[in-house]
Amino acid sequence: MKQHYDIVIVGGGMVGASLACALLPASEKLDLNIAVIEAFPLPEANDLVYQPSYDSRATALAYGARTIYELMGIWDTLRQHLSPIEHIHVSDRGRFGATRLHAEDEHVAALGYVVENHWLGRVLLDRLQQPDAGRVDFICPAEVTDIVPGAEQMGLSVKLDEQVHDLTAELVVMADGGRSELRERMGIGYTQEAYGQHAVIANISPDRPHEGIAYERFTDSGPMALLPLEDEGGRHRCGLVWTVPDEMADEILGLDDAEFIERVHERFGYRAGCFVHVGERHAYPLKLSIADEQVRAGLAVLGNAAHALHPIAGQGYNLALRGVVALADQIISARKQGISVGDLGVLQTFYEQQRYDQQRTIGLSDRVMKLFSNNNPLFAFGRDLGLQMLDVCPPAKTVFARGAMGLDIPAPDLK
Repeated sequence: MKQHYDIVIVGGGMVGASLACALLPASEKLDLNIAVIEAFPLPEANDLVYQPSYDSRATALAYGARTIYELMGIWDTLRQHLSPIEHIHVSDRGRFGATRLHAEDEHVAALGYVVENHWLGRVLLDRLQQPDAGRVDFICPAEVTDIVPGAEQMGLSVKLDEQVHDLTAELVVMADGGRSELRERMGIGYTQEAYGQHAVIANISPDRPHEGIAYERFTDSGPMALLPLEDEGGRHRCGLVWTVPDEMADEILGLDDAEFIERVHERFGYRAGCFVHVGERHAYPLKLSIADEQVRAGLAVLGNAAHALHPIAGQGYNLALRGVVALADQIISARKQGISVGDLGVLQTFYEQQRYDQQRTIGLSDRVMKLFSNNNPLFAFGRDLGLQMLDVCPPAKTVFARGAMGLDIPAPDLK
């Protein structure tokens, strides 16, 4: 542990580790010293072993994430345990609206990918432990107990091995999640809207291969998503995200396996086959949450600490990842110009560039959720007509698909 770093990243999860990996290629050339402070122990170096688990949680990556991870130098490793999304089927339960997207129609290898969180995290951390990652110190298990802004740098108190160490940094990046106590301690408020819904998540097995199809099924009680996963233990496997009203969450969690599968079929149908096995079920409340401030002099907020949105379109992590590389690009540019990486102008430029993407992505997820949760017959007819028109209009479908894949945003340089 050094006494001073150019950048301290608070949180070594998928967002924080991705930022460190994004900065890694330029860190040696630009003399950037980086610390990642994480509450949990770091896995053993060179222990990059895929450990399959039927109940592993997963994240949907937009196709554009592939370019980002290629720039970080981890794509070839990451792709060893990815499930490509080759087709997307969108439908409205009990109504005529439906749209289908196909990777071959958009001339891409996949519309997106599904990765198990533990594998993505392990690949990111393994990259930060390679011999060429000497500019990154991973400090763990440790906790940032205080951040004190200064005239030219930030002061941090870090608790490690029951001792408190004082560090300084030009820039502190808070990537410690949606329940960030540090964010609240810094006096950063947030705007929040509860949706009155819970997401019930589980892995579920159909009786036939998923064939790379992801489903988005809108129902009168909330949307359902089914994502393709790698087979495990001889079973086909899909990731289920089932949105239910708050008052139904406990009832759904209390069902036994057979009852749960029966209820899923009742809402989802049989287009993916007959479900024959289901794993552990978990539920969490759904809220739209946006930090009132995402940058200050010497401070940036990323990931769920900055914004959390409805999972309806699977865009939460992809939005965070685009924020990661946008911030990395600004840091690299500032360093090349001899400007402090914590300069408020630099960070405001980053935020202004990201604000449009955030407003568009969050707004779209919010509007789609509310539109498809409205049972007014007129709204229902209009949205189904829209789905059908999209399905028969290739140019409109391509525009929609490119936006969902993150291909309408320029790729970063990171050099």
